[in-house]
This record gives sequence, C-alpha cells and structure tokens, in this order.
Amino acid sequence: MRRKRYYYLITLQYLGFRYHGWQKQPDVNTVQRMTERTLAYVFGHKNFKLLASGRTDAKVSANEIAIELFLDNETLNIPEFLPLFNKNLPQDIRALAITETNEKFNIIQHPKVKEYIYLFAFGKKYHPFAAPYMTNVLGDLDIELMKKGAKLFEGNHYLKTYCYKPTEHTILEGEIELCEIVENDIHTASFFPEQSYVLRVQGAGFKRHQIRMMMGTLILLGRHELDLDFIKRSLLPNSTLEVNYIAPASGLMLNKMTFKDL
Repeated sequence: MRRKRYYYLITLQYLGFRYHGWQKQPDVNTVQRMTERTLAYVFGHKNFKLLASGRTDAKVSANEIAIELFLDNETLNIPEFLPLFNKNLPQDIRALAITETNEKFNIIQHPKVKEYIYLFAFGKKYHPFAAPYMTNVLGDLDIELMKKGAKLFEGNHYLKTYCYKPTEHTILEGEIELCEIVENDIHTASFFPEQSYVLRVQGAGFKRHQIRMMMGTLILLGRHELDLDFIKRSLLPNSTLEVNYIAPASGLMLNKMTFKDL
C-alpha cells in the first residue's frame, strides 16, 4: 500500500519554566517530548512526525509557536481533534489552532517574522510567583538610556558579539526589524511588581541566546557599566567585542510568529 502523507500547521503556546526547551533530548523533559507523547496517545500510534519553525531554550516560554505535523495515511477532523488534543496535553501547554497545509509548505524556509519579548522589572526583590515570567534586576536601572540602546540594534548588523559560541558556519550578519523597550501592558498578574518593562524584538530569525545577550548588554547599560558607544562598536563589521552577561531565560518569550503570504 502506497503511503499517503497529510500536512498540518499547529500553533502552540506554553509556559517553559519546567521544560528544557522545545527540542527532544535524552533524560530531560521538553515541550516536544510531551507534545509527541500526547499525540501518540490520542492517535494510538506513532506514525507521525513533528517539525518546529524554531527552538526555544530551557525555561523560555512561547505565546505562539508554529509546528508542522506530518501524518501518514490518516486525516484529521480538526473540530473534533483540537479539543481532544488539548484535553490530554499538560496544563502548561495549549494548542491554539490547527490548519491543513500541503507538501509545498516548508515551515523552516517559509518567510516569517518572529517577535520575542523579554519581561523585566527592577528595584527590590518582588514576589517569587513572578519568577517564571520575568527577570528581577535588583537595584536601579536607567530605563531611558536602555531605550536608546535598544533602538541601536535595529537594522542590518554584524552580530558576532551576540552569537553564543559561533562556528565557522554561523551566519554573523542579520537584520533586526524592531527593537524597543516599553512599559509592560501585555501581561499582568496580582503578584507582578507595580511597574515592569518589555524588550520587544522582531526579525526573521535569531541565533541561540542572541536576545538574551542583547538584553544582558542592555541591563549592563542600564547599570552604567557600559555605554551607548559599546553597543555601536559591537555592531560594526568584524567587531571583536564580547558580552559577558547573558540575561536569565525565564524572562524571554516567543510572543508571536507571522508567516508571510500564508
């Protein structure tokens, strides 16, 4: 019997605090592992494959992440399958939508824009319940200076300073379409500090730890341990400057992903 393959695009959201990132790894719990286990239970078989449009690191959350489901010899009744899928997923993972695609769609190569946000607050130590969602920076930060520093990242730049352990194959140039720091009006909770902030970054794709290294640099800028000139020089062609601070993972979230012409 000739195998027939069906293709589906699934939009997921999850709290990453108890997971070692998206990608399946031996001996640790990941979002991919739990999603595949749930699908295998619901389907009653393992004749499927998942491919994500990107990977999040340990403790990083996603408000929207797209994954592609390749399913052999079986079609989905989406209105029936989606609630069943959600019923069996862990509480900290939720499927938002499922749409059918075809073999011409490539989730990796299809043009897209990703938006990451990084939630943070500063001052005194805040409620521990906020820890999975935002980073607590003790002491004062010069937010207005950090806002100026964030805008310097916009545009096409040489990004080696913000690439974690680059290899000879790493593409060191990249475009950042938007980079700004604004007051947080996106996520609220009774245990959040009275005032918090968001670093918002948009682009087609990012290197491992890139946004956390950018955020780390901005925190050092806010503490007056670096100046704006450091950021300007770090983005120049063939810069050899290094960032010695990677911001914690738990403040980072893949906020949304937009596929162009889809």
